[in-house]
Amino acid sequence: MAKEVVLTPEGLKKLEDELEYLKVTGRKEIAEKIKIARGFGDLSENAEYDAAKDAQASMEERIAKIEDMLKNARVVDVKDVATDAVGICSKVKVLDVEFDEEEVYTLVGSTEADPDANKISDESPIGIALMGKKVGDTVSVEAPGGVIELKILEISK
Repeated sequence: MAKEVVLTPEGLKKLEDELEYLKVTGRKEIAEKIKIARGFGDLSENAEYDAAKDAQASMEERIAKIEDMLKNARVVDVKDVATDAVGICSKVKVLDVEFDEEEVYTLVGSTEADPDANKISDESPIGIALMGKKVGDTVSVEAPGGVIELKILEISK
């Protein structure tokens, strides 16, 4: 059985847009590159042709992966998110106990994780530790630099 893919409505739209682009525009661009490369002669020693075929294979693999993700998608709408415990789409304000620093994370499915935007996966060590916890709870997270203790200060949408 395929793994369920948890998405926000924005994440769903982004994947659908990428799939549309790859199927319509991407395939045409690759076909044109292959056509041009064929014009260079002997295909057995044609680096441009090999590169275009590799790009085509990578793109088709990405298309298949996106189609599979969409087939197994569960969309979580922010409006449906409860704020009594941490779940997918929750914004969680935490206090790093050791450094006395506050941070706000948004929990998302692994497909949408973006650490630079503080969007962390529900499958990451911090995400796993926070899931289901309530305001006031303190969690310990095993990180590469050692154990991090985070106190949950606020849960919002």
